[in-house]
Amino acid sequence: MTISILAEISEDLHGALSGYLENHANWDQDRLFAAALSLFLLQNEEGDSTGASLSSQQAARVYLDSVFQHPV
Repeated sequence: MTISILAEISEDLHGALSGYLENHANWDQDRLFAAALSLFLLQNEEGDSTGASLSSQQAARVYLDSVFQHPV
């Protein structure tokens, strides 16, 4: 499943993201957003059902793959 995201962000956040990407050549926008969104999902998970546990494992895998440059 592919999910496209179109979102407006504040100028301050845009400046911070642009500055980060300019100073970290090994990161790109897709990798940065994958890491940020998966970390958000990990930090905000609720419940401990089997489905939540599976989602948490998937989010953890995406986060770690993004941080350590493994293909998603």
